[in-house]
Amino acid sequence: MRFSKLLPVGLAAVGILLLSGCGTKNKQNAVTAVGSTAMQPLVQKAGSDFQNQHKQYTITVQGGGSGTGLSQAETGAVNIGNSDIFAEQKDGIHANKLQDHKVAVVGIAPVANEENGVKNLTEQQLAAIFTGKIKNWKEVGGKDLPIIVINRSQGSGTRKTFEANVLKGKQPVKSQEQDSNGTVKKIVQNTPGTISYLSLPYLNKQIKTLSVDGVEPTPANITTNKWKIWSYEHMYTAKKPSKATREFVNYLLSKPVQSKLVKEAGYVSVHDMKVHMTSDNRVLPGNQ
Repeated sequence: MRFSKLLPVGLAAVGILLLSGCGTKNKQNAVTAVGSTAMQPLVQKAGSDFQNQHKQYTITVQGGGSGTGLSQAETGAVNIGNSDIFAEQKDGIHANKLQDHKVAVVGIAPVANEENGVKNLTEQQLAAIFTGKIKNWKEVGGKDLPIIVINRSQGSGTRKTFEANVLKGKQPVKSQEQDSNGTVKKIVQNTPGTISYLSLPYLNKQIKTLSVDGVEPTPANITTNKWKIWSYEHMYTAKKPSKATREFVNYLLSKPVQSKLVKEAGYVSVHDMKVHMTSDNRVLPGNQ
């Protein structure tokens, strides 16, 4: 299999075109998935594995944000719109025209530069930082450093999930905005004073993950809603998707992929959830 990078659009995450080298493939065997960068690592890995097993198919995966994925899926410009949010939560999207496939769950965690000197925040402190009420790390037990908030762009499903769970309707502070998890990660790693949030698959030892009220963002805590900042990873398709699209979605939902690939990529299997979330952000007992 040969991999080639696609040119980025604006600050959107770089997509990856997966080519099998098996010759020219017709349009019916091509699947294009666009949208959430939080979801991108999973879909890229799944696309590569799926294509290795099904040589007749071509899978193209790009970022761009949940809003882009939803709008392009609705217009039919792409086969799959990857989204961290329900279509019903995005203004201008007609959810009844799309079919929702929940293929994983992703946790979202606040992250900060190591130099800030803070490991844990209360939910109230976190909200106060992102609304601009707390402006220096010494106010929350850290170093005497001005707080620099890095937010995600307006079309980001990760941002919508974070603000729904943390800000709860409060106005966010005016701050620098970035389009992708990858860009946010680099800025926070390299800039003292910064704080932002990332989906769990982007976390590593080089970036400080903050606990909230002493609770860590682990898969086990997500399954019970002890860690409350999480969302489904949705694949939105047409009501009657192509055969290639349907087979790719079913592959992601299969037990072997859910039990191995999904977890290894840093997500939570939809089958492991002990609660479920509705499109109006209510969390109810039991798996859906």
